[in-house]
Amino acid sequence: MIKKYLNKLGPFFALFLVYIFFVILNSKITSFAALETMVQQSVIVGIAAIGMTLVIISGGIDLSAGSIIAFASVVVAALMQFLGWPPYLAAIGGILSGALWGMMNGLLISRFKLVPFIVTLGSLLVVRGFAKGIAKSMPINVEPSWMSDLLASLPVGQKWMLFPPGAWIMIVLAILIAGMLKYMRIGRHIVAIGSNEETARLCGIAVEKVKVIVYSLAGAFAGLAGLMMMSYQEQGDPTGAVGLELDVIAAVVIGGGSLSGGEGSVLGSLIGAMIMTVIRTGSQLNGWPTWVTQVVTGIVIVIAVAVDRYRHMKTVQAG
Repeated sequence: MIKKYLNKLGPFFALFLVYIFFVILNSKITSFAALETMVQQSVIVGIAAIGMTLVIISGGIDLSAGSIIAFASVVVAALMQFLGWPPYLAAIGGILSGALWGMMNGLLISRFKLVPFIVTLGSLLVVRGFAKGIAKSMPINVEPSWMSDLLASLPVGQKWMLFPPGAWIMIVLAILIAGMLKYMRIGRHIVAIGSNEETARLCGIAVEKVKVIVYSLAGAFAGLAGLMMMSYQEQGDPTGAVGLELDVIAAVVIGGGSLSGGEGSVLGSLIGAMIMTVIRTGSQLNGWPTWVTQVVTGIVIVIAVAVDRYRHMKTVQAG
C-alpha cells in the first residue's frame, strides 16, 4: 500500500525537488512573472501530453506531436490571414487538422500493422514538410483577436482567475480525459490494450478501432496545443515546436506513464510537463547556455525511462 502511494506521489516529489533546486540557485524563479511564464509554457506541453498519455497507455508512441503542433499553428494562421476565416472557425480548423493527422497515424498502425515508432517518425517529417510548404518556410503573423488572450498575462481586473484561459482549458480537458479513462468503457479498453493487446482482442475489444480513436484524440490535442502556441507567439511558425515531442513524451513518462503500455496518469503527465518547464525556465534565469539546458533535459528523460524500466521489471518479477 505504501509503495502504491509512493508511486503516485513520485511526480509531485520530483517537481518539488527540481523547483527547490532552482530556487536555491536563483530566487527569481519564485517571482510572479516567472511563475506566470512557467504556467504559459506548461500549457502547450501539457495539452499535448494529455493526448500522448492515451497513446502511451495503449502501448503506442507518437513522435509526430511536435510537427502536428507546428502544422496546426500554421493552419490557424493561414486560414485567418490568407482565407479571411473568423478566428473561431480557424481555431476549429487547426484542431481538426491535428485530429486528421492523428487519424492517419492510427489507420496506418492499426490497419497495416505497422510499428508506431516508424509510422510516427515518418509523420514527423511529412507533417513538418507540409507545414513549411503552406507557410513557405516563413512565420505567418496574425492580427490580435480573442485567441491572443488564451495565454496572455491577465489584466488587473481578471487577476481573480489566477491562470490565463488556456490553462483552465487544459485543466478541464485533463479532468474529462481522466474521467474517461477511469469511468468509461473506451477508457478501460485503452488500458486493456496497453496491458495485453492479444488478451484484449480475445475479450472482444475492437483493438483497431480503439487505436484509431486514440491517435485521433492525440492529434486533436496536439492541434489544440498548436492553437495555444499560435496564441502565445501571435504567429503560425512552421519551424516551431522542433523536438517538443520529446518533452511531451518525457512529461508522460515522468508522470508515471509506462512505455510498455497499460499505465499512465493524466495528472501525472501535467506534473511532468511542469517539471520540464521548470527546468527550462530555471536554466534561462540562471543564464545557462542552450546546450546545458538540453543536457539537463536529456538526463531527466533518461532517468525517467530508467525508472520506468525498473518499475516494469519489478512488476514482472512480482508477477
